[in-house]
Amino acid sequence: MRQTVFRRSVTGRRRAWIGLVAVLAMTSPALAEGLSSLGATRLSAIRVDVGPLLAEGGGAPSEALRDDLLGALNREFADRIGGAGPVLVVRIKSLSLRPYTGSEGGRSGFGGGSQSDYLDGEALIVGRRGEVLARHPQLSALPSSSGGAWYDPDSERRRVAAIAQHYAGWLRRAFPSN
Repeated sequence: MRQTVFRRSVTGRRRAWIGLVAVLAMTSPALAEGLSSLGATRLSAIRVDVGPLLAEGGGAPSEALRDDLLGALNREFADRIGGAGPVLVVRIKSLSLRPYTGSEGGRSGFGGGSQSDYLDGEALIVGRRGEVLARHPQLSALPSSSGGAWYDPDSERRRVAAIAQHYAGWLRRAFPSN
């Protein structure tokens, strides 16, 4: 089974912001509560951190993942963005794209391992002073066929876009609506 991990390089202010969030996340895990404690809080910004992926050797495709996920999150949370509220930081831990050859395994489609892509991460709500107010771990899985025909050169790119949208949609559902 092959596993592909996407990464992205981070520079300047992003690196400082990501470092601050990482330190805060490590120092205050017991203090952060779940998303249900937020109510209908408005967000001042949304950021995507792929630093954990970068630690394993970044590459250009991770920028696409970051951009896809940031775009999807901005669309999903459009009604919650604006003002001086906390920042939503989504930290991606891993992206796994399984090889897809058009079959679902097993004889006649019964039994056997299905082929799925996975996106594992954690949403952090970071306050104005840098404190982690809430955290929500999340794992998204989609069939490896989500990018269309496996032999299409753009299939893998579409799979990344599809799982980013799926992740953002389920994260939005995890937030309280009022």
